[in-house]
Amino acid sequence: MGSPLYQQERALRNKVLLRPFGLPDHAWEMQDKNSYHLIAIDSEKVIACLLLCPKENHSIQLMQMAVEPELQKNGIGKKLVEAAVLKAKTAGLKTLFCHSRENAIGFYLSQGFEVYDEPFVEVGLKHIKMKKRL
Repeated sequence: MGSPLYQQERALRNKVLLRPFGLPDHAWEMQDKNSYHLIAIDSEKVIACLLLCPKENHSIQLMQMAVEPELQKNGIGKKLVEAAVLKAKTAGLKTLFCHSRENAIGFYLSQGFEVYDEPFVEVGLKHIKMKKRL
């Protein structure tokens, strides 16, 4: 957890997921120790990341996905989700799920996720529960 790549991941998550919404830095790290960390690196710099947090019932939660803003819509997020699906399948899990922010629902739908519950508010932002059967 003290590696330079982890520190870069934390900084990226703060920059993309927390600060734009007035949330304090490092406010959503409670699952970091229990999760798998997938990152994309370019020139020794973390440019994208996500967490996979194992849950009950043969499922895993995709959390804290962030891509450098200037690199979004270039397929990096798609490749990270593909890696997450592969990791979950290799582990014998049956479902990958996430709490998608409203602005990311289209992205997850394009990756084969489906909406499975009503919208709700988390950290002051509207989210929707989505899942992908593996």
